Amino acid sequence: MPTIALVDDDRNILTSVSIALEAEGYRVLTYNDGVSALEGLQNDPPDLAIFDIKMPRMDGMELLRRLRQTSDLPVIFLTSKDDEIDELFGLKMGADDFIRKPFSQRLLVERTKAVLRRSQAKDGTAAPTDASKILERGNLAMDRERHTCTWMNKPVTLTVTEFLILYALAQRPGVVKSRNALMDAAYDDQVYVDDRTIDSHIKRLRKKFKSADDDFDMIETLYGVGYRFREN
Repeated sequence: MPTIALVDDDRNILTSVSIALEAEGYRVLTYNDGVSALEGLQNDPPDLAIFDIKMPRMDGMELLRRLRQTSDLPVIFLTSKDDEIDELFGLKMGADDFIRKPFSQRLLVERTKAVLRRSQAKDGTAAPTDASKILERGNLAMDRERHTCTWMNKPVTLTVTEFLILYALAQRPGVVKSRNALMDAAYDDQVYVDDRTIDSHIKRLRKKFKSADDDFDMIETLYGVGYRFREN
């Protein structure tokens, strides 16, 4: 039974969303502010978290920033704001999806299922991985079953969406992937994202790999066409 952490200062949303998620068989943990949520997420890690952006004590953006220092937990943002800057900023910090208020309970449940489907089991009790299931491209190694990624033997922590985008690119070095193709690789059919969402994920991928290697330049942009993983 997957566990969902729901963080929102609106008690009506906490109640209604909890009921909808529990009806689908999920275990739901609720928090009404970012400070209590951060402690709870560390003490009792869920499989996915849903954050409101505007909250007292600590808002959703700051909560995600602190969470990303130690965790790649899938995160969906709830926001009442119409400004796309908040969405782009959240994506750059590692959010996996956005849902704008007001929203239908059905939409939230389907988005939750979609993100969970993209998430990979990462517990340490998993059976040893077959070496043939590890994708290796020069200094890059990606284990899809364990959701691990290394560059020059240094671990690079990726969100589920970032991992799937990079995996799609690295599978066929030199082959250009359009933004639509990368959307198909990283998102379910019922989840709509635009071109800027993919661009934000690519920027974050480059930043993470440059933290491990200043000379990293393996993800190439072909303006007006898409992206490709450079051939060695």
